Amino acid sequence: MRESKVRWGVIGCAGIAVRSVIPGIQQSVTGTVAAIASRGLDKARETAERLNIPKAYGSYEELLADSEIDAVYIPLPNHLHKEWTIRAAEAGKHVLCEKPAAIDAAEAEEMAEACRRAGVTFAEAFMYRYHPRYAAIKAVIRSGEIGEIRAIHGAFTFNNAKDADNVRFKQWMGGGSIYDVGVYPISAARFILEREPEAAAVHAFFSPEHDHVDMMASGLLEFTGGVALTFDCGMWAAGRNTLEILGTEGRIEVPSAYVVHENEQDHFYVVAGGEKREVEVPYVNQYTLQADAFGRNVLHGEPMPFGPSDAVNNMRAVDACLTSARERRRVELNL
Repeated sequence: MRESKVRWGVIGCAGIAVRSVIPGIQQSVTGTVAAIASRGLDKARETAERLNIPKAYGSYEELLADSEIDAVYIPLPNHLHKEWTIRAAEAGKHVLCEKPAAIDAAEAEEMAEACRRAGVTFAEAFMYRYHPRYAAIKAVIRSGEIGEIRAIHGAFTFNNAKDADNVRFKQWMGGGSIYDVGVYPISAARFILEREPEAAAVHAFFSPEHDHVDMMASGLLEFTGGVALTFDCGMWAAGRNTLEILGTEGRIEVPSAYVVHENEQDHFYVVAGGEKREVEVPYVNQYTLQADAFGRNVLHGEPMPFGPSDAVNNMRAVDACLTSARERRRVELNL
């Protein structure tokens, strides 16, 4: 590329794009948001005007046909991720796709392969991993301060049950709490342990009022060495957004573990040796950090810290969790 910045197009006007990802890209060093598309031109224009985006398109196809767009961000409902990732790749666009990458691992593999064939970058938008506190957390673990890891617990819950028309509550669109927020602790455990789970056992509440999607799930992911992730996730429960890493000599507590707002602290705590200390991390925009990591890859060939194989492997774990919840049995992963 000859451009000094990645010219982004956004396919869809979803809330996550408008509230977080677009402002994050606009604050980045490497990128600029050049266009946005919606299924209707009026909505695209209104969003473009509000967010100071130069171009608005009334169809996704028009955006992909724009030769001045280098990369696209896809915040569409889950069931559309595969189609538009592949179409974007075939149009020569790099792809940052909102989590979960797909409906299942097979779809994620197709998406990754399409991007490989087209010679474009593909990554799943788990912004929390780009936050410097996770490097600091890993440094504490490597130092031995909390000893050997024995268990991880993650929770991500919120209550949006009254929003009956929400896409999260539509089975055919890939709705459910595991897809929406359970993916975070699943991803975090894999990231921290740096290995893949061997089996999953999950119990879920499938709500008849919400098209029988899992509105709450509690699960266990088994890793080698007797280590496990226990997690719960929900869309009809009081809000929580936490991570705990338990070691033989201490533990790490991470409040606001995945989503951090400007009025919250990015800190975490280390409890060891009879003391609890706060590790302070300055507030940063993790969406901006994600955009810049992607931009450095596109502009300069810097390797992505989390590439297509990570997205596929996370979907394999999600597949196992959903199968376990639906069939009420322990599911072994084919490693």
